[in-house]
Amino acid sequence: MAKIPCTHCQLQFDEEMMITEEAQGKTLHFCCKGCQGVYNLLQSEGLDSFYEKLGDTTLQPAVTQNSDLDKFDLEGFEKKYVTLHEDGLKEINLIIEGIHCSACVWLNEKVLHKTDGIIETSINYSNNKAKVIWDPDIIKLSKIIQTIQSIGYNAYPYDPKLQEERAVKTRKDYYSRILVGVFGTMNIMWIAIAQYAGYFTGMERESKDILNVAEFILATPVLLYSGWIFFKGAYYGYKNRVVNMDTLVSSGAIFAYLYSIYAMVTQTGEVYFDSVVMIITFVLVGKYLEVLSKKQAVDTLDTIMGSTPTEVTAIKDNVKSLVSVENIVKGDLLELKPGEKVVIDGIVKFGQGSFDESSLTGENEPVFKQEGDEILSGSICLDSVLRYEATKDASNSLLSSIVKLLEESITKKPRIEQLANQISGYFSSVILLIAIATFAGWYLYSHSFEQALITAISVVVIACPCALGLATPMSTLVGISVAAKRSILFKEATFLETMAKSDLLALDKTGTITEGRPSVINAEIFEGFEPSMLLALANTSNHPISQGIVRYIHDHYEKLDEISLENIKSIEAKGIEAVYTGKKIRGGNLAFMNESGINVSFDSHHSLFFFAIEDQLLGRFELTDTIRQNADKAIEQIKAMGIKVVMLTGDHEQSAKSVAQSVGIDEVYAKLLPTDKAALIDDFHAQGHIVVMAGDGINDTLALSKSDIAIAMGSGADIAINVSDVVLMDEKPESIYEAYAISKRTFRAVKENLAFSLLYNTISVPLAVLGFVNPLVAALSMSLSSLVVVANSMRIKMIRLKGK
Repeated sequence: MAKIPCTHCQLQFDEEMMITEEAQGKTLHFCCKGCQGVYNLLQSEGLDSFYEKLGDTTLQPAVTQNSDLDKFDLEGFEKKYVTLHEDGLKEINLIIEGIHCSACVWLNEKVLHKTDGIIETSINYSNNKAKVIWDPDIIKLSKIIQTIQSIGYNAYPYDPKLQEERAVKTRKDYYSRILVGVFGTMNIMWIAIAQYAGYFTGMERESKDILNVAEFILATPVLLYSGWIFFKGAYYGYKNRVVNMDTLVSSGAIFAYLYSIYAMVTQTGEVYFDSVVMIITFVLVGKYLEVLSKKQAVDTLDTIMGSTPTEVTAIKDNVKSLVSVENIVKGDLLELKPGEKVVIDGIVKFGQGSFDESSLTGENEPVFKQEGDEILSGSICLDSVLRYEATKDASNSLLSSIVKLLEESITKKPRIEQLANQISGYFSSVILLIAIATFAGWYLYSHSFEQALITAISVVVIACPCALGLATPMSTLVGISVAAKRSILFKEATFLETMAKSDLLALDKTGTITEGRPSVINAEIFEGFEPSMLLALANTSNHPISQGIVRYIHDHYEKLDEISLENIKSIEAKGIEAVYTGKKIRGGNLAFMNESGINVSFDSHHSLFFFAIEDQLLGRFELTDTIRQNADKAIEQIKAMGIKVVMLTGDHEQSAKSVAQSVGIDEVYAKLLPTDKAALIDDFHAQGHIVVMAGDGINDTLALSKSDIAIAMGSGADIAINVSDVVLMDEKPESIYEAYAISKRTFRAVKENLAFSLLYNTISVPLAVLGFVNPLVAALSMSLSSLVVVANSMRIKMIRLKGK
C-alpha cells in the first residue's frame, strides 16, 4: 500500500488509514482528527501561509480536541499566554478581530463587563488589544472567547509573530472592497450625468431603461460586496440593540437600492443607484483610512524585551556559570563584561568601570561606577570586568518595572473619540425615527404607499452621513498628507485632533533639543600635535567621547595618514593608551592624565578629553551636546500659540538649565529616571493639561506612552518610535511647531465641516419630511454637501507656516 503525507504534519502513512476531506476541488489527507482540526483552524484563521514557511519539515501529529474552543483551556496554552495573579485571578492579552470604530470597543467592553466571572476588561482602540482579567472558578477562558464570537467578533491570544500577518490580510480585504466601490462609482457617475441631463432636457424611455439596467449592474456588486462590512455591522448592532453609523449607511443604501429596482422594473420615477454606490464607497474609504492608520502591529514591549539577555554570569563558591535571569535571587553575585547589558539591579562589589545609561537617562556621557555604587538594569558596561551583588530579582528590577508600567500605560491609554462619532450615535437613531414617522404620516395623509415610501427614502438619503462621515476623515487625510510632505508622520488620524487641543509640550533634552551626540566645542592644540595619531587612538574605542573626537578630526583635517598602533589598552572609566614607534600615546580624562604623571589642571562644566605623547600634552578638547539649529525659534513660535513648554531630562541640573536658557524654556526638570518622567506627565494630567511629549530614547518610552500625544525623532530608538503617535523624520525642532500648526488648522476644518453638515441636515431634513424634496434632489443635495466638505478640506493645503 502506497504511503502519502499528512496534509498538516507531513508524516507519511498508508493511504487506507488516512482521513480524507474535499476542499476547493482538492483531496486532503490527515493522519488523525487532531491534524484535521488544526489544518482547518489555520485555514479559518487565515494562517495558511504557515505551510509555505514549514517547507519539508515534519511535525508531531496534533492532539485531538473536542472543539476549537477547547484549546483555550489547555495547560500548555495557559502556560504560554495566561498570567496567574497571587489572588488566583487570571489575565490574558487578546487581539479582538473585527473592531472598526469606537462603538465596537464599547460593545465588546459592555458585553464582557456583564459576563459573570470577568473582573476587568479594557480594550485599546489603537491596536485592538484587550486586557482581560477573570475568575477561573466562575468562568473558563473558552467561554470568554465564545462570548466575544457570539457578538460578531473573533479573539485570539496576542502573538506578535502572527499579528502583522493578520493586519496585512485585513488591509488587503478593505483594499479589494474599495477597488470595487471606486470602479462602480466612477463608471456609474458617467451614466448618472446622462440621466440628470435627460431629466431636465428629456430622454426617450428606451434609452433611459438601458441606462437604468447598466446602473443596476454596476451598483449591485458595490452594495453586496463593498457594502458587506456595513450590513454586518448593522446586523450585530441590531442584535445587541445598538444604533450605529453602519445602521444608517446600510439602511439608506438598501432603501435607495430597493426603490431603484422598483422604479426600474415598473418604469416609473427615477432610479438612485448612483446614491447607493456613493453612500457605500465614501464611507468605506473613511473606514479604510482608519485601518491604514492603525498603530504598528509589533508590540513595543517585545522590542524592549527582545534585546534583553535571558542569562547572566553568576558566581557561586568561586565557580562561574550561566544562569537564567528568572533564577537569580537577591544577594547573588554576578559578573559583567565589557559590552554586556545589566539585567538585574545591584551594587558593585569588586572593580570599577564606565556605564552607558542612555537607555535610562537619555544622556550619552558615560557614568563612572566603583565599589558601593548602584547599577541599574538597562545600562551597559562599557570598558571593564566587575562583579556586583543583586539587590532585586529580575521581575522587580528597573527594566522590568518600565516594561510593566509601559504595558499598563498602553493598555489604558485614553481613546480620543472623533467628534463626528460622538454626534453620529444620536444622529443615526434620530434620522431613522424621523424617516419611519415620515412614512407613517404621509401614508395616513395621502393613503399612497408609493408616495410615503419615496418621501421616507428622501429623508434617509438627504440625511445620509456622507458629509458627516467625510467631515473628519477628509480633513485629516489632507492634514496628514500636508504633514507628510514636511516629513511629519502622524500614525493615526485622531492624533491631529488631540494635538490641536494640547496646551502643554514636554521636551526631552538629549536628541530632541540637542543633537544627541557629544561634539567638540573648544579645542586647544599644542606644538607637536599629530591628528593622524589621535584619530588612530580614538578609533580603537566606541566610547561616545572618543567618537566625538573622531568626528572632530575628520571635520578639521584633510590629509590623514593610516597608522597602526600596538599594545592598545582600555583603561577602566579613564581612557585609552597604545604604543606607536616605541612611544606611548594616551587619550582620556583629567584623572587619567594625572595618574600617568602628566600634570594637568583644568575646570569645566563640559566633558574633557586630553591627548598626550609620552609625557607631553598635545591637545585638550571640551565636548558637549550641540543644540539643534533653530530650536529657540521653534520653541518661541510654539509658546506664541499659548502652549506651555517644559524640559524633562536625566542630565544634571546645571547643564539642563544652560540648554533651557539657550532655547527660551523657563521650566526645567532635571536628574529624572524614566519613572520620574512618567510621574510628571501624570501630574500634568492631574492639573488638567493635555500633554504632548517629544523624545527619542528608550528612556522616554514610558513618558511617551503616558502622554496624550507622543512625538519621536526619526533616528531615535525604535522603541520610542513604535510607542509614539507622531514621528519627525527630519528631526528638526521646527517640525514640532509645524505639527502643531497643521493639527490646529486641520481640526478647525473638521469643526467647519461638521458645522456645515449639521446645518445642512437641519435645513434639508425638514424639507424632505414636508415632501418638498424627491429622492433625485435628495441625492444631488447629498452629493453637493459632500463636495463642499471635500473643497473645504482641500483648503488645508493652503496653510502658511511662519518662516516658510
